[in-house]
Amino acid sequence: MSFLALAPSSSRIQRTFRQKKSAPSGNKGIQLKKYIDKTLGEGDLREAVRLPIGEDLNEWLAVNTVDFFNNVNMMYSTLMEVCTPAACPTMSAGPKYEYRWADGVKVKRPIAVSAPKYVEYLMDWIEAQLDDADIFPQHFGAPFPPNFRDVVKTILKRLFRVYAHIYHSHFQMIMNLEEVKHLNTCFKHFTLFIMEFQLIDKEELAPLNELIEPIMLGR
Repeated sequence: MSFLALAPSSSRIQRTFRQKKSAPSGNKGIQLKKYIDKTLGEGDLREAVRLPIGEDLNEWLAVNTVDFFNNVNMMYSTLMEVCTPAACPTMSAGPKYEYRWADGVKVKRPIAVSAPKYVEYLMDWIEAQLDDADIFPQHFGAPFPPNFRDVVKTILKRLFRVYAHIYHSHFQMIMNLEEVKHLNTCFKHFTLFIMEFQLIDKEELAPLNELIEPIMLGR
């Protein structure tokens, strides 16, 4: 099955798919993004997640968060024709895990929504965080807010839920699209990063423990 055969329609692209975001923090962000691409290109994922010597941790978290947003955004876009409200009426990761949406502002109490609606809300919310210069500074040397790490943790926790939904609900389609290697590589990179900086609580990772444990054991 070809990639083009499952290309999302223009209306769904407008609602859920997002254009690729650029690295934040001006020239420094671009330099760090180049470093990530270089180390990933060399196939050393464990080295790729480590904070480069002499670099600021918040800058590193910011650039990688944008990168992970782009990766999940692109991966999910290939599934938008099969991940529909009818096919996925709840945002779940198998029968034991259901995710409800709340952003603490517009939606203060968690609500049950379909998987595509959850992803739509999520991508809107993440974009708002990434575009807010008070949270993700666009110029090198601008201060990060005191709660920056908490924002990053929430973004990554919710992006993990998209990975969990893809693996549990759409892995067969990923196989049909011959995207398994790409998905696994992106998820391994994501997992090593969140573990390196302890960004997601262990209980949140339970839906994909069978995938995560071999990664951490270096298999």
